[in-house]
Amino acid sequence: MHLTVTEIAEAVSARIVVAACPETGVTSITWDSRTVEAGSLYVAIAGERVDGHDFALDAVSAGARCVLITHSLPDEAIARAQELGAAILLVKDAQEAITDLARVWRGRLCGRVVGLTGSNGKTTTKNLVRDVLACAGSVTATRGNQNNELGVPNTLLSADADTQNVVVEMGMRGLGQIESLCSFVRPEWGIVTQVGESHIELLGSRENIARAKSELIAALPEGGIAFLNGVDDMSDFVWENARGAERGVRAVCFDGSGEYCEEKASGWRAGRAVWATDILLDDAGCASFTLVARGFSEGAEHESALCSLALSGLHNVHNACAAAAVGLAAGLSLKVIVEALGAAKPESGRQEMLKARDGFTVVNDAYNANPDSMRAALSTFAAMRVDGSRIAVLGDMGELGDFGPAGHREMGSLVAELGIDWLVSVGDLGSLIAGAAEAGGMSAERVFRAVGAADALEIVRKLVEPGDAVLVKASHSVGLERVVEGLVG
Repeated sequence: MHLTVTEIAEAVSARIVVAACPETGVTSITWDSRTVEAGSLYVAIAGERVDGHDFALDAVSAGARCVLITHSLPDEAIARAQELGAAILLVKDAQEAITDLARVWRGRLCGRVVGLTGSNGKTTTKNLVRDVLACAGSVTATRGNQNNELGVPNTLLSADADTQNVVVEMGMRGLGQIESLCSFVRPEWGIVTQVGESHIELLGSRENIARAKSELIAALPEGGIAFLNGVDDMSDFVWENARGAERGVRAVCFDGSGEYCEEKASGWRAGRAVWATDILLDDAGCASFTLVARGFSEGAEHESALCSLALSGLHNVHNACAAAAVGLAAGLSLKVIVEALGAAKPESGRQEMLKARDGFTVVNDAYNANPDSMRAALSTFAAMRVDGSRIAVLGDMGELGDFGPAGHREMGSLVAELGIDWLVSVGDLGSLIAGAAEAGGMSAERVFRAVGAADALEIVRKLVEPGDAVLVKASHSVGLERVVEGLVG
């Protein structure tokens, strides 16, 4: 972004505490004083544990040109701002101010804004879309998984006015939240990766989850494009609930199942589509396949190209097909797209393959988990070529509510069915995984129950040998990244 202090004050309806030159330019935004750089807008957020106002002096000293506050600052910080020519603006609500600022900046963006949501695959698909669209010009995308009420506006504010593509990942924890985000993001294209079971504790059913995800498609303008998962049984609900066809939104189908059938496709699935055929997995569980597209090139009904991913897991074929569909809609050739997809690397904590010094492999998937993603991770893990044993370290999956016990027991049954050699469960709900694995026929001698991450690490250290592979997966709150760090650090 590039806004003057005057423009910021007007956008957020602020009271000026310390004035600066009206034309002072601000080029970035942060609420972490450690990341302040020259020209930053520092937003002092009063959190439950840390109050950002305590670091306003540090922010100004580090080069912040403007500080947003919601309550008074020490005299020392005020004096330092006056000395360095930094503005201090008082607002009623810091989060609302960030949103208001993003709404104003969105009006100045010249490029295309692509929104993305889904129960699984959001961050990986966002990264793939980013990498593909980078072949078409400048692109700004959500950093990491900053897809909440702070991260979403920050993504918009991180883009330059002439950025050609802005990819915004949107999370949600209830009905109306994506609608609220879309009110200022104003996406022109929208991707729904999948409707799964994450957040089912809050929403109660997959239909309600689909209803929440459909808010993204409902926000698209006439002529916008909805990219929908052709194999997801809730995609029809998403499309119909958003009244996409009635409002003149165009649909593009993506299908990475390997089972897309043109002859049977109907409705929105029969239009422009991208799908995968002849899917093969290598020893590391990475997929190679033929990527097929229909309806994107004039004079050629179909086009195809071979694609090989460096990302492990069959589920990433779906994600790649979604990214390819976006790239084709943006006018890129299939050749350029498959090259970009092939060069993509996994993000830390998401099916990240790590080699330990002691000669074993760690699959770091500890960032988050729900039944859909854990099911995919276990299936990929079982398909990997491993010289030694497979050790699964699985912990609690959060936000499942009353569905939690059944979801964890399902994972235990799957562990036994897939023939995983050793299981280390972590946490109270994780112990249900262990019990179901034993009930499914896994020897009790090969099942361990750990209280927490430290306990799990000690168990795995005693089990693992050169040539083995260790899968680590749970919800982020379990902290299993400490197991990964202890094994490979």
